[in-house]
Amino acid sequence: MKPLHRHVVNTSRKVLCTAALAASLTTAAVVTNTPVAGAGEAEPTPDSPQATDRGDARLDLPGQLADPVVPPAAGTGGNPAEGSSAIPATALDAYKRSEVAVAAALPKCKLPWTLVAAIGRVESVHASGYGLKSDGTTEKAIRGPRLDGNGYAKILDTDKGEFDGDTEYDRAFGPLQFIPSTWATWKADGNGDGKRDANNIYDAALGAGLYLCSGGKDLSLPADLDKAILGYNQSREYVNSVLGYMRQYQQDGTAGIPNPPVGNYPTPPTPTIPTPRVPTPQPPATRPTNPTNPSNPGNQTPKPTPEPSKPTPTPEPSKPTPAPATLAKLERAGDAKLEAEAGSLFAEGARFKAVLSDGKPAVGQAVVVAVEQDTTGGTGFVFGSEASVVVRTDAQGIATTPRLKAGPKAGTFTLRATAYDAKSQFTVALDGRTTEKPAEKPVLTGTKTVQVTAGAPVTGLQYLLARGDKPVGGAELTAALVEKTAGGAWTPVDAKTAKGPWFQGATAGDKLFTKAVTTGADGKATLPALLTADVPAGTYHLRLLTADKTELIVTIEITAPATAPATAPATAPAPKA
Repeated sequence: MKPLHRHVVNTSRKVLCTAALAASLTTAAVVTNTPVAGAGEAEPTPDSPQATDRGDARLDLPGQLADPVVPPAAGTGGNPAEGSSAIPATALDAYKRSEVAVAAALPKCKLPWTLVAAIGRVESVHASGYGLKSDGTTEKAIRGPRLDGNGYAKILDTDKGEFDGDTEYDRAFGPLQFIPSTWATWKADGNGDGKRDANNIYDAALGAGLYLCSGGKDLSLPADLDKAILGYNQSREYVNSVLGYMRQYQQDGTAGIPNPPVGNYPTPPTPTIPTPRVPTPQPPATRPTNPTNPSNPGNQTPKPTPEPSKPTPTPEPSKPTPAPATLAKLERAGDAKLEAEAGSLFAEGARFKAVLSDGKPAVGQAVVVAVEQDTTGGTGFVFGSEASVVVRTDAQGIATTPRLKAGPKAGTFTLRATAYDAKSQFTVALDGRTTEKPAEKPVLTGTKTVQVTAGAPVTGLQYLLARGDKPVGGAELTAALVEKTAGGAWTPVDAKTAKGPWFQGATAGDKLFTKAVTTGADGKATLPALLTADVPAGTYHLRLLTADKTELIVTIEITAPATAPATAPATAPAPKA
């Protein structure tokens, strides 16, 4: 077993950088599409560069950052290892996104994000101390020791310094500490920005997940899990530390904390490599010519002429095996507008079509669909308002997402769908928006039909004005006697000629056919008495109308007063015979 350095510790010191490194930075979750690794080795082996003794980037960190110890959580009995686990929010999001993406690409692997998080903890303390930003990059580069064979493996430069900044020897680099040659094979784009950069924790977390799952592993099996971690670092102590952190995250749960700030400690400079001297070319040496035999320079023994060989019959060409069809494109299916009112459901799920290189539909293709750049306050898919979902295509190559639920406010968002095979990925981005929900129109409720005998007043008419379940107080309500025109519209009666129920004016005999009242704090308004003296029997209509055109028509039926039955005329008695 190769030795690990002071920062790969046993599980009794499994704690995270939390309160001591709390920063003023805040972060929002970065929603990603699913990238893929490039083509390469089917499975890393114990002698792969990644598994060699490559040192520890945390040797550059002060001790309290490299191996942070925080006070135990309340009620944990004083054991720091039993406290809840906190991870910088951006790192936590990157680890969880890697699980979603790998589950879509390699569902049989069963990669837990806690495994990626445990490796991130051991390799760089989740990029703590390096100035982790919300986009996944770091303010300071994370680089391990130079792999020049002095205390570590010897790996000559493989990337011309592109990834690790060293043009003579390789170094592990980034939050997950990839060897350049390993990253060249397993590089991934975890944040959908079109780049594959292991210095970005989103890209590195996805690349690590794909690397761990390579070779058809099932990480729910202890043997495969052990094999995967050994492929990352061929050390039993490393395996034990990673498993310890992974189990801690699984058992204790995790919480995202603000990304810690960059430290003020110096980063060791990359040594300057001297320019090699180019030797002056010398003319080639010549052999002396044999003067007695000019045709045989250097007294060489002439070679015998070989006998002509019999021609080998040309085999019949075999028919080439056609290459299997690969994913060729991903496109939108349908043209439904991606628009809904704030807080409501979208009309239908978004649909995408995946097509193979032979023109046939890609059946069973995994498509990762995510809501990005959301300004609506939380547009997501209907189950739990999740911001991303993995769906698979049907027999026609169509992948249909669950319906989206619009966020609580008006805004815009991008719906990004990504499908991929072993070597490529295809992305479709749709623009969506939510609009303001129109204010709910108030409703008037109360008595709609009244029947009264002519001459009797109509009293006790009370009406409620409410918007939803909230009363509308202080609203002016106009009550007016109306009649219907030939076109079917209600119009106020002519006060000079009207014959119908009326409100008492300021003086006796002053008839008003229109009266304004105001709703109280409870949204209620009570009408004054409607008088019917001298009003002919018949049907009349009173319209209640608000300033915003909320309307209620009240029907008033006036009946004639009952008359006393006529007295039968007295009949003289019949005379007696």
